Amino acid sequence: MSVKLDHGEDELAENHEINVTPFIDVMLVLLIIFMVAAPLATVDVPVDLPGSTAERQQKPDTPLYLTLKTDLSFVLKDTPVARADLARVLDETTGKKKDERIFLRADKMVPYGELMQAMNVLRSAGYLKVALVGLEQ
Repeated sequence: MSVKLDHGEDELAENHEINVTPFIDVMLVLLIIFMVAAPLATVDVPVDLPGSTAERQQKPDTPLYLTLKTDLSFVLKDTPVARADLARVLDETTGKKKDERIFLRADKMVPYGELMQAMNVLRSAGYLKVALVGLEQ
């Protein structure tokens, strides 16, 4: 003998609710991933860099390029210059205008200390406006 307890319709009722449980599970997994990955994405050395409000300067018509090559020799424009004669040649080239900007280029294989020595030579010659030249990325 069989008994039918529900005497309603044989069709299943439609459920109009969205099952959000899988969505919540995915969100929790993503939250955990980001919580683990965020500390790994930071830099190990804390540095508080200053902001710069410098406006972009116009390039002069004929920039004065001083190049420091890998053999630590100087080239002013296209002319090789000895380190001892650099101040004199700069004075001749600029007409003793100490406020003219010098664009300093150095090969990437030149040690940092040698680049600083070149800047010291420029500073001792009285040329304080030195711009370092690099490639735009």
